[in-house]
Amino acid sequence: MDGGLLEKLKSFLLDPHRGEQVLRDAGQAGERPVPVIWLLGKTQSGKSSIVSALTGHPHAQVGNGYEPCTRTAGMFDFPAGVPVLRFLDTRGLGEVAYDPREDIAACAAQAHVILAVVRASDPRPQPVFDVLRAVRRTHPDWPVIVAQTCLHDLYPRGADHLDPDPFAAEPPVLPDDYQDLSRMLAGHRRLLADLPGAAVQWVPVDLTQPEDGYGDPHYGLGRLWDVLETALPHGLAMALRQDAPGDDFLAAARQQITGHAIAAAGLGAVPLVDLVAVAAIQGKMLHALARMAGQKFEAQTVGEFVGLLGGGIAASWLLGQAGRTVVKLVPGWGQTLGAVWGATQAGATTYALGQVGARFFDARRRGLATDADALKKVYAEELAAGRALLKERLRG
Repeated sequence: MDGGLLEKLKSFLLDPHRGEQVLRDAGQAGERPVPVIWLLGKTQSGKSSIVSALTGHPHAQVGNGYEPCTRTAGMFDFPAGVPVLRFLDTRGLGEVAYDPREDIAACAAQAHVILAVVRASDPRPQPVFDVLRAVRRTHPDWPVIVAQTCLHDLYPRGADHLDPDPFAAEPPVLPDDYQDLSRMLAGHRRLLADLPGAAVQWVPVDLTQPEDGYGDPHYGLGRLWDVLETALPHGLAMALRQDAPGDDFLAAARQQITGHAIAAAGLGAVPLVDLVAVAAIQGKMLHALARMAGQKFEAQTVGEFVGLLGGGIAASWLLGQAGRTVVKLVPGWGQTLGAVWGATQAGATTYALGQVGARFFDARRRGLATDADALKKVYAEELAAGRALLKERLRG
């Protein structure tokens, strides 16, 4: 077996833009509906923090990763190129002279779940709630989630997040010294009590930075994932969520890796999509991980990484990729077992390669040496973990 495909991967690492046309063509061949989360909220309400926490993307901000789709709305694809999830952000709510009708018309045909984001301390959430009423008049069955953010704005001085967490109950019952927060949360609920259609799901969350000093920087994120699991396609939220504590970089990297692995699995199931498309996804994933780790992924770094792959990982990776193509070409299997095999192999190898990349970049950012044998062990373990992770998702 020659190293042609490995060279393709190397070329995508050196210049990830080379894979964009490959991914566009592959995406058209395997075109499938992508769930869209429509974000509604004022500036500084916490929308960007929520998208970053859900995707592990450190720069999920308006103007940084969002593509404009109307004059005041933008789309953020995760992962970029062949997305498994889209965030549609409507900006300007509550601003002077803002007319939301154009955005409502553009977004209403795309959104699958509406995520309204309201700061807990906001005494005037009506602009956001007015848009919800307008949407629900024509789409009464659309899921609506309201994330009440920045809870700590209304904490008593010096207080931390409540433990045990009282927000699993609806409505939440808070201690007496948290009554300012309790009143605002309840007030928001009363203002939206007349919303037509299905019941609103309220999720208080507080997403902060570790240096802010609160015990859990992702307070309430698990609750938000629980609610999203009922609204998103089967297994997607379960696969993307990251509940386990640990190093911030590795936790965020896992979400990036999983998103790219699901995208690769989607392409791997398409008979006409070749190996290069999967390699393009893997190249973009590794480039994103390097950026997250603050590493310049230039020729010397790429050469070092690919050299480590040659220590046993590359052979396993190439064999798995080739195997998925052979199975898909067997008569009678291409649309059934072959598609499942292709999806599993493409997704699992992408997941394993991403985990190896994350360890490689983590070591570099810490100034530590990397060992080919250790990475080979990581690859083997994560290949099995990737298959298990994708199993439920591929059933959906």
